[in-house]
Amino acid sequence: MRLAFMGSPDFAVPALLALHDAGHAIAAVYCQPPRAAGRGQAVQRCPVHRAADALGLEVRTPARLRSDAAAQAAFAALALDAAVVAAYGLILPPAMLDAPRRGCLNIHASLLPRWRGAAPIQAAILAGDPASGVTIMQMDAGLDTGPMSLREAVPIGPRTTSGGLHDILASLGARLILRVLAENPPPVPQPAEGATYAPKLTREDGRIDWTHDAAAVERQVRAFDPWPGTFTWVQGTVLKVLAAELADGTGAPGTVLDDRLTIACGLGALRLTRVQLAGRGAMEAEVFLRGHRMPPGTCLYSSPAERLRPPRNAR
Repeated sequence: MRLAFMGSPDFAVPALLALHDAGHAIAAVYCQPPRAAGRGQAVQRCPVHRAADALGLEVRTPARLRSDAAAQAAFAALALDAAVVAAYGLILPPAMLDAPRRGCLNIHASLLPRWRGAAPIQAAILAGDPASGVTIMQMDAGLDTGPMSLREAVPIGPRTTSGGLHDILASLGARLILRVLAENPPPVPQPAEGATYAPKLTREDGRIDWTHDAAAVERQVRAFDPWPGTFTWVQGTVLKVLAAELADGTGAPGTVLDDRLTIACGLGALRLTRVQLAGRGAMEAEVFLRGHRMPPGTCLYSSPAERLRPPRNAR
């Protein structure tokens, strides 16, 4: 089939490679423009851009679409059978949604209608969902509201992180989009009930609030691994929490309870198993404690300002 592929991050790369390897004619690849990134602020191409260049495909990087009539006309001129969209980053105007013969097919990393929006993988883990998955959706003018062509579930285990689930769902999305293009299953409307929204994340979402239940904080650590990461403040500096597990113990939220880095939460306790100080390398907790004293009674805070507030009480 004659296709356009529209995607930007790592999640979209397996689908692009699968479509190319399956022999589909990819007329153009659309992705986000190169941007300055990293400490040196060097201009970098996004993962899909790099993959498309390696395959020798034409790459288009419009900064906007809804107000760019020329970009819309250029898309229509491709005379596509379908467009495949995976975490592209721009909203497609109606003229582009309607241009391909079979419309625009979105690879969405959730079991729609649960977790529409920008961060469905993290939202599913954070909420304690038993499963996530991929839905291939026929795009319409709404936000992830179109009818579903195919979907498949993946269990979320007690140790599942967003990074691990991301890779599983990226591979699953590549497999499912090939099936949809080959089999053309009739799309079915999304259920009228059960829709939830997963907004775009910021680094501030990773701030740990120790007054929350330990189970919720443990899910936050896994949900935001690797990005945006979770962090707390201790002894005047930022401490990144890379891994943690539920533990026994009670105390004032944010208080170190023992010599194994067990932290009291609003309900229950959490043992930090892998941490990283700002500007330092990641360390297992036992290694960290050899060089950084955090005796029982040490307090962890959500922000430096919290140290000035009245003492917390345990539930």
